[in-house]
Amino acid sequence: MAYLVLARKHRPKTFSEMVGQEHVVQALENALTSQRLHHAYLFTGTRGVGKTTVSRILAKSLNCQGPDGQGGITATPCGICQACRDIDAGRFVDYTELDAASNRGVDEVQALLEQAVYKPVQGRFKVFMIDEVHMLTGHAFNAMLKTLEEPPEYLKFVLATTDPQKVPVTVLSRCLQFNLRPMAPETVLEHLTRVLQTETVPAEPLALRLIARAARGSMRDALSLTDQAIAFGNGELLESGVRQMLGSVDRGHVYRLIEALSQGDGKTVVDTSEGLRRDGLSAASTLEEMTTVLQAMAVMQAVPSRAEAGGSADPDAVETARLAALMPADETQLLYSLCLHGRGELGLAPDEYAALTMVLLRLLAFKPTGAAGEEKKTLNEARRPVAEAPRAIPADTVRPPAVSADPIDPVVASTTPPGHRLPVVDAPSLTASAPPKPAAAAEAAPVATQVVAMQVRVQPPPGAREAEAVAASAPIQPSEEGDFWYSTVTQLVAAEAIAALSRELALQSQLVARDDDQWLLRIERESLNQTSSREKLQAALATLGHGVKIAIEIGAVVDSPARRNKQAADERQRVAEEAIRNDPEVQSMMRDWDARIVPGTLRPA
Repeated sequence: MAYLVLARKHRPKTFSEMVGQEHVVQALENALTSQRLHHAYLFTGTRGVGKTTVSRILAKSLNCQGPDGQGGITATPCGICQACRDIDAGRFVDYTELDAASNRGVDEVQALLEQAVYKPVQGRFKVFMIDEVHMLTGHAFNAMLKTLEEPPEYLKFVLATTDPQKVPVTVLSRCLQFNLRPMAPETVLEHLTRVLQTETVPAEPLALRLIARAARGSMRDALSLTDQAIAFGNGELLESGVRQMLGSVDRGHVYRLIEALSQGDGKTVVDTSEGLRRDGLSAASTLEEMTTVLQAMAVMQAVPSRAEAGGSADPDAVETARLAALMPADETQLLYSLCLHGRGELGLAPDEYAALTMVLLRLLAFKPTGAAGEEKKTLNEARRPVAEAPRAIPADTVRPPAVSADPIDPVVASTTPPGHRLPVVDAPSLTASAPPKPAAAAEAAPVATQVVAMQVRVQPPPGAREAEAVAASAPIQPSEEGDFWYSTVTQLVAAEAIAALSRELALQSQLVARDDDQWLLRIERESLNQTSSREKLQAALATLGHGVKIAIEIGAVVDSPARRNKQAADERQRVAEEAIRNDPEVQSMMRDWDARIVPGTLRPA
């Protein structure tokens, strides 16, 4: 006897045998029980979720005659009568299936509709089932519209499609639509377990779990993969064999990678990636397995009770919970995002394993090495003569330490003798020089240390954004430095001595301190601190008799020419709006004619 594949052998014969589509089954059973039957049904959903199966069960329910031949419309077809057996065998004369993928023209549809004028030969209803109905041409849809809207009382239409967006709205409006959902891996796993128990095929739970995940919501795909796995494993399903058949990565490699990333162990990450290359395992499968584990980790970190609840059901829950405790929640989210987007980069790289390694090492590039908020520094030792005197640091290269709210905060690099710290810049005096080197320190430390700054991500402290917004809306407190800087910048702008970035630098900055030969300006955005802009502003100030150098610091700006201009403009707008609202004629129109002032249309003269 010819072998019948599992997907056909275990196709549901009744609504009670269907799994994962309870919302559709319940609606159809209630409609059949109460005899409230629609003349056209549309079943949508991805491949292998049961669209054709539901259609055949519905046809049996409409035409079932019962074991004694006296039955009527029922939600539980008997499966014994001639009509049920003929529909299951595909030879019932009153049940017609049309594959619209290969019969998509108007001629085929007209040939089908010509049969609608004849009453059923054997059954109670004629049922026309059109599969992949979205493949029909526009003329074919138009040809069936009238019959679809007002069919004979003995005719039922059942349409099925995987792409309902391509079905004309004129057809959708004439049908009762049901969306069959992709099945959860747990539902697929439970059904596969029952099927293999019926077939007496030994199977490991982890092997079935791999197949359930690989099916991606399709029960037909799951049963087809099970058939393949049985043949691959010579009658039994082992985890190792199924993993080899699917080309999936062992969870042990994934756990090792995540643990190494949480500890900043780049060597283990690279070695594991090379091991995957040697074993010929899929790089895309590696990232897919990592996203699955990271998603479970994120859920456990957000809801710790889920780890205790799922420990017995999922054998991987214990290891996932251990990794969730090792990695902070923000790094879990970052790594999940990197792995998710990294799958799209595999096809762009000449070597997918090199792309995999780069995706994994990307987290280490953003991972902080010290306490939160500290800057990353690399120390390179270089020998210097003991008797060499310390160098003075030019004043215009020294900036007071500040934390920027921008995502990337470049830090100024400098070289200092050993045993010395960078001098603290006093804002009023702006004097920057290295203090004299003690003799004992010079003898004890002949090796100098060069600090090379790196770009780091600095997270603004909690409430920093809100504090900046409050500061921006607060009234400006006049000061001598602010009045002087506003007057100076106004002259430069009026004379068109500055433009573009240098003009923005002057308008957006606050004069913090003035010295005889140097002024200290404070800005909020590092992007304004360009050497060319600073030099152009210095040249413009020289035309007004201020031959000074400009030093820049990053910080909160509370008094700048731009903010003063905005405050003055807001005040003029307020006065103009108040004058309009208090005008007697305007008040009369608002009172008598229900007039209103459209917000945003008033402008001061």
